[in-house]
Order: sequence, then structure tokens, then C-alpha cells
Amino acid sequence: MITINHEPKAYTPIFLGTTQHSIRLSLEIMVMIGMKWHDEFIETYNVTASAIALGQLPNIGSKIAIDEIIGSELSGFKAKMSQSDAQSKNTVLTELEQLVDLKNVGRYQLLKGKNAMTQKLNVPELTNNDLILMRQLLSVTQEELAITMGINEKTIRRIENKEQGISERFVNRLLAVYPDLAQSIEVQFDWISLTFPDLTSKQVIKDVLSIQPDLFLERPTSQNFYTREMAFAGEKNIYIQDFAPIKNPETQAIEQKYGATLYLTGKGTRLFEKALLEQNITWRGFFEKARQYRGHLTRLDIAINDKWGLLNMNDLVKAVQEKRFWSKSKSYAVHGNVDDGWTVNFGKSPFVIRAYDKRKEQASKGFDTDVQNRVELELHQDKAEYVIDEWLDQDNNKTLTEITFDILYTYLWFTDKPIEEKLLKADKVRDTIESSVEPMPAWSLLTALGHKMKFIRQPKEQSIERIEKWVLESVVPSLAVLKKTGHWAEVIEAMNSAELSSEQQKLVKATMINAITQANQKLTINFEKPKKRYQEI
Repeated sequence: MITINHEPKAYTPIFLGTTQHSIRLSLEIMVMIGMKWHDEFIETYNVTASAIALGQLPNIGSKIAIDEIIGSELSGFKAKMSQSDAQSKNTVLTELEQLVDLKNVGRYQLLKGKNAMTQKLNVPELTNNDLILMRQLLSVTQEELAITMGINEKTIRRIENKEQGISERFVNRLLAVYPDLAQSIEVQFDWISLTFPDLTSKQVIKDVLSIQPDLFLERPTSQNFYTREMAFAGEKNIYIQDFAPIKNPETQAIEQKYGATLYLTGKGTRLFEKALLEQNITWRGFFEKARQYRGHLTRLDIAINDKWGLLNMNDLVKAVQEKRFWSKSKSYAVHGNVDDGWTVNFGKSPFVIRAYDKRKEQASKGFDTDVQNRVELELHQDKAEYVIDEWLDQDNNKTLTEITFDILYTYLWFTDKPIEEKLLKADKVRDTIESSVEPMPAWSLLTALGHKMKFIRQPKEQSIERIEKWVLESVVPSLAVLKKTGHWAEVIEAMNSAELSSEQQKLVKATMINAITQANQKLTINFEKPKKRYQEI
């Protein structure tokens, strides 16, 4: 028995996982509760619960000791339960820390923080504009900053006037007196869709998700050409669509058509992370497991959470309106307003970069979050697969965060002044812009978190090694057929009489004098056609 808004209900509250996009290690957390009645889910609630009273995070599908739920969809729901002891409090906080570790696929400090979770990146040196921006965010004057840091005000002025650089000692002192500066930028998954050609929805639940089947509600559907849907607690947060078994009218036998698609929405990814925690598996392990069942991505959203308020959506929208940005995609759109929050999209499917006010978006749904703004990469089909390929490649040794910021830096850039039309028509547009127009401090600092990169904006150069690799992999089998069927002489004759282009002749000459310097150049992530790929140095 549970009371919902002062009305007794004969429901059994079932724990379904944590739902908020950013879990704060505080006394209150957001969880999803399903109401069961006669072994059937009647409704679900996203409630704020006391971590102390909760004691420890229950397993997915287990009963949770909630006595009362009060609130509304607009203002949010709160749960009341009995108090737990101090030991239980320590248990739930430990479990929340583990959940945070799992949720943050990449977690990095704005400055060189002291958190053990923080991975090392090639972060560029801080500049005068970075210090000015941080001082503005802290709402302090040069004098106040100097007094708080215990240094001479002249030092602050010299740095901001570009007369002096920022030392490591200065950074460490800044962090010590302003711990808020160590608030992290988080990188996490926010939407995942995987198609399994050889499985049914029930097999996906059992073998891939490893979640109790009785937590899913089966119902008919006509979406995406499927006929059946299995929804976690009846909600479209974690759900699988496939084909319901049908009776063959001729043989009267029950036949099952295989093929199913798993959907983890933004909330679904957070809920599923509790299941991953129970199974002692990471997101990386989950994707490796999915591939064992021939699962391939149809959509992948990667979110960069700005918890410090580094970005200002009003500033981003103004920059778009004033043409103070460069994007590889010519398509962009602005939605929303100052009161309800802005959303700016760059590009169209299969690849979209989206920036929006996460706090206002969650507030409109009655939820709270410590994420102020969010930048999302929405990738579909091959684009999504490519990112995971790069991440899982053991020889590559790239973190998901490095890949994410690599893409962001490559495809979008904001400046502090309008970009002249003639710069947009330059041969090396991006290089020309970066050398001619100062970047927007907030955006440059955000992108610097991921990777310190330099790109050459030119078509990818050919090399003897690349030609050899292509011939060995793609041409040799065909040549072997021609040789064994007596056509080898014609091939040799054609090779001897082939005319080389000027570029090919230069390549031959360069090889003969051993002057190739770019043969093993590492390439940055790029989704354009091969002739438009860029090199990274």
C-alpha cells in the first residue's frame, strides 16, 4: 500500500533506476518508480528521494520502501520513506559514486583539477582571454581576484594585457581559492539505437540487456515496420521493437521473423546504467557485447554537459545571428526564446551538432539538474558506427572524449567578430579564419578540453604506402585471377604503357629520392568524401 497525493493505492512500488542526467552526490537523487498491481505496471513516477532514507540503491525490479509520493508533473514528485542508519547512508553514497563513474564516459576538469577520475589531455595553455572570461564568470574584479589569491593586482593586469603568461603555480592557486573552477565538463551517452538482425526482442532483453523480462510490457506496434514492442515498465525509455510470431496459414505452424531494434532514449541510458552497474559492466563492455550479437548502431547521441555555465546560449544565438561562426554544414536553425531556453542545430541527419539550455529544458518538465548547457553530437548509421569503431580500436588508443572533441572542433567554430565573406571563400577556410579572427573565448576553452589539435585544410595527400596497401587489399586477388587465366601479359603491357598524371609523376620522384614526409600522417575524424579529408598535425 502506498499513498499518492494523499490517496491510498494498493500498488507495489518497484525500483526502475536513476533518471536524472547528472547525478549530484547530495542528499537527494532522482529515481524512477513503477507502480505494480497484480503483476502489471499501472503507471510510473520520476521522484526525488532522500539518499539517507533510501539507504542503498535497490536492484532493478526490486520493491522499494516508499510510503508516500506527493507532487505533480509540473512541479515534480517527491518520495517519503523511513529513515535509514548512517551505515546505509555510506552505502548509497558509495553506489552513487560508482554510478557517476559509469555515467561519465569522459570526465575532464576545466583546469588541471585534482580529481583522480580526470584523465590527462593535451590541454593548451590558458591565455589572457581565458582569465578574463573566468573572472567574469566568478563576478570578481581584478582587485578582488588578487586579494583572494593573495597576489599582487599588477600580476592580474599584466596577464590580461598579454604582458605575462599564466604559470602552473598561478593555476594551482586559482583552483585552491575557487574550487568551483574545478567543476567538470562531462561526456556521456544520451541516446542509443542498436539493430540486431538475428535476435527477437525477448532475446535482446535476455542476452543483451540482461534485465528481468517481467519488467517489460508487451504490446503491438506499427512503427518502423515492426509489429511488436517490449517497453521497460511500459514506458518508451528502454524499449525493443520486433516482429510478433504469426501463424502460417498453410502449415498452421507458428513462425518467428528475426530482427529487432533496441532504443535507449536520454532517460533510458540513465536507467540502463543502473543495470550495467549491477552486472559490473561498462559502456565499452556493453558495446563489445552488442557486437557479439551482430548489433549495429542506427543512432548514437553523445552529450557534452557544461556544468559550470561556461557557455551562454544567448551569446551563441547572437553569434549565429551575427554570422560569427563557421560550420562545415551549411544548414543551421535556431529555436526557442530567452525565457524557455534556446536550441541551435547545425547540420541535418545523419550528423547534427546541437547546443541548448539543459537546465531550462529540464525545468519545463518539472526536473532539476546541475547541467546548465549541453552540446550534443547526434550521429546516425555509419557515422555512429565509425565513432564506436574508433573508440573500441585497441591500436587507436583514443578516448571517447578525444574523439568527441575532435569531431566538435573539426565541424564547428565560433568567433568574437563576424567572418568576412571573402574568408569563407578561401582555399583553406578554417585556417584562414583562425589566423584572422579571434575565437569566442568560451567556445575555444570548451573545445580545448578535449584535444589540442592543429588541422591542415587540404585534400588528403597520397603516398606510396597507401597505394601499396590498397593494391594488396583490393587489387591483388583480381590480378591473381588474370594471371591464372593467361592474361598476365596484357596487364604488364598496360602497366608499361600507362601515362601518369603530373601528381603521380611527382609522387614517383619523391619516392625515388626518399623525400616522402607525410606517408604515415595520422588522419582526423571526418565524414566528408575522401577528396575532402583533412590531415592533422
